[in-house]
Amino acid sequence: MSEAIRTKPLPATRTGSAAASVTPAPEASRISLRAGEEALAALSSALDLGLPTQPKTSESKNGRMALWLGPDEWLIIDQNGADLMALCATVSAPHSATDVSHRNTAIIISGPGAADAINGGCPLDLSLKSFPVGACTRTLLAKIEIVLYRSSEDTFRVECWRSFAPYALGMLAEGAMDASA
Repeated sequence: MSEAIRTKPLPATRTGSAAASVTPAPEASRISLRAGEEALAALSSALDLGLPTQPKTSESKNGRMALWLGPDEWLIIDQNGADLMALCATVSAPHSATDVSHRNTAIIISGPGAADAINGGCPLDLSLKSFPVGACTRTLLAKIEIVLYRSSEDTFRVECWRSFAPYALGMLAEGAMDASA
């Protein structure tokens, strides 16, 4: 019996410029979570993380993030590789959890020109006033859908489908080079 081995969607190399570094994020576990208000308390308890209920907000704790994507939708990311599906399975309240760990990957953009690098392909106002630390949203980067999360003043996480990852990395690297000009 042979074992299928998944290849990484991106090389583990850093690119960009002095103004903005573009780096593939380490592997993480992820779920797409859908739930009504009646399940929020139980799911928050099971995940040991509050599920945000306001647009463009997130919660993070011990390497786990809950990103609000809609009134009943979150992207949960665990950088420690926890079994998020097993945690959600302990909740009896109606909800839907789908493991998207192998569908998604992430790219980290950091540095004083990080927002400019992203704006090379994304039309959002990424000023701290409009997109503060902890903000997240589903948006576009050129021709692909991404989930954008601001983890610090000069650091962003771009979540995308792994099949689009080389394209996203190229767009962000090009934006980083432009940000340094």
